[in-house]
Amino acid sequence: MCRHLAYLGPALALRRVLLDPPHNLIEQAIAPQELVYARVNADGFGFGWFSEDGTARCYRRADPLWQDPNLQTLASTLEEPLWIAAIRSATPGFGGGTVNAQPFARDGLLYSHNGLIGGFRPNIRRQIENLLTPEIEAGIQGTTDSEYLFALVRQFLADDENATLEGALGEAFSTLETWLGEDMALLNVILSDGRRVIASRHAVNSACPSLYYTSDDDDFPEDSVVVASEPLTDRERWRPVPSGHILILDPDEPPELLAL
Repeated sequence: MCRHLAYLGPALALRRVLLDPPHNLIEQAIAPQELVYARVNADGFGFGWFSEDGTARCYRRADPLWQDPNLQTLASTLEEPLWIAAIRSATPGFGGGTVNAQPFARDGLLYSHNGLIGGFRPNIRRQIENLLTPEIEAGIQGTTDSEYLFALVRQFLADDENATLEGALGEAFSTLETWLGEDMALLNVILSDGRRVIASRHAVNSACPSLYYTSDDDDFPEDSVVVASEPLTDRERWRPVPSGHILILDPDEPPELLAL
């Protein structure tokens, strides 16, 4: 299990969403309030954004968020209209290393997964591999169930030029459910193409992990939306994403909830 967040709105210094809030990701790493399957999130972290040409970029480390000597400078200097950030509590057996830290940036997308897939090795991984083209499979650099799920989403997007982010993610979840049997999967995902952000709160054969959002918090700019595993500020300003739903954030539209 992990904790993650996304910001969409006017350009904002990274520290305003990552470090400054009272229940920021350092606090959620050390003292998470709603983490179910771990006590701390100290197995790596990362944050992602999009460059002016639309390329997905990310900065990832294998050490805990609070140990990075560069973070204060980077977070105070970098300003972007879209951020995705994550802290990791590694699922046993998946190992550490920067290569497994999130978010992942690939094929014009940023992606973060808070959760796990039961029975991933070897059964689910093999099922996913059977659906991947060599080009998509070659993009997998790490060993986690999260990255293989990302590859499956990218495959569904590549297979249908008219597919939407939410459509491909929903198809990946449905496909995964047919393979799981009695195993469980926790499927909170944040995904962005540089313009829109979608965030799922979903699970199979289990209760869903926590996920919240706010669009009227004075700690963040007007016309912005923030999504996070746990409220970053006063809890009364945040609304839970309903279980089994995708939250769709579009810069030209109000937040939309879509049932899976």
